[in-house]
Amino acid sequence: MSDVPAIPPKPASGIGFFDRFLTVWVVICMGLGLLIGQFIPAIPDWLGKLQYANVSIPIAVLIWVMIYPMMLKVDFASIRNVGRNPKGLFLTWAVNWLVKPFTMFALTSLFFYVVFAGLIPHDLARDYIAGAVILGAAPCTAMVFVWSHLTKGDPGYTVVQVATNDLIILVAFTPIVGLLLGIGGIAIPWGTLLLSVVLFVVVPIAAGVLTRRAITARRGQAYFQDGFIPKFGKVTVVGLLLTLVLIFSFQAHVILSNPLHIVLIAVPLVIQTGLMFTLTYGAGRLLRLPHNIAAPAAMIGGSNFFELAVAVAVALFGANSPVALATTVGVLVEVPVMLGLVHIANRTTGWFRQTAPEPA
Repeated sequence: MSDVPAIPPKPASGIGFFDRFLTVWVVICMGLGLLIGQFIPAIPDWLGKLQYANVSIPIAVLIWVMIYPMMLKVDFASIRNVGRNPKGLFLTWAVNWLVKPFTMFALTSLFFYVVFAGLIPHDLARDYIAGAVILGAAPCTAMVFVWSHLTKGDPGYTVVQVATNDLIILVAFTPIVGLLLGIGGIAIPWGTLLLSVVLFVVVPIAAGVLTRRAITARRGQAYFQDGFIPKFGKVTVVGLLLTLVLIFSFQAHVILSNPLHIVLIAVPLVIQTGLMFTLTYGAGRLLRLPHNIAAPAAMIGGSNFFELAVAVAVALFGANSPVALATTVGVLVEVPVMLGLVHIANRTTGWFRQTAPEPA
């Protein structure tokens, strides 16, 4: 029994057919976007003109479609109990905010400036690093609930891990991304970066909280968990796939001119995911955390809030930028890699205690 008595999202019976083959749908949508951009360029040209304050209106709408259902799943009231068993939370915070963005910057710099120096021009490498940094500074939210369920994680504790990371995003994401992008030689439009966080984190969080309160006040908690949230079951994924179609239609010329770059971008991202999982999982064992807390912490450490990363990259640099391309490659590699890490976590449950200790 967890030390954090929170009301969790109702766990799924398992990852469904649609989610299990998410990578396939991602590849299909990427290909569809490339075909549109190559053979019907008038469509991305027209959509690209629909902007306000350098933010693509069509993509902004789709990003909202992705993020809002996630925020409905997070019960921020659960953070009042975090002090009862804090080691798992401290581990999650330390890895995601003191380690992960900086290893992402170091690893991608090594690969793009040194290992792949003869394959990627310097300016393009700098943009890919910027996209990877934005990706690495955004810890995962919604998909963590799936990974936690598949590793038999404590759902109440996972809610607290996700909720507190979402709150930390509000104050830590902007300065960390700004610092690392500044080191990388990219001028930072701080106003646009802060606006992106407000639009795609603050406002969706507020909308989720207000919706939760309104629905539970009228229909009760049981209806909200079992009747209301399931209505949005596939909305996030559909929004993600449509976003990919748009982004890859905008990126068609760049990608088709440099198809090898997709593979090159994926290499350090996959290594980073495995590295963060291993570090967090190993630290959880050293801290003697139970498996149902250590495994979700490692999943959060390994995965990314790629919806936010795509939104910020598009808002800062444009939907047709190499920076946005780098964040979308993160979407492509994350699902299969994370499923592999779920398998590893389930094969190593014997390394940990199986349940959290009862509160004194």
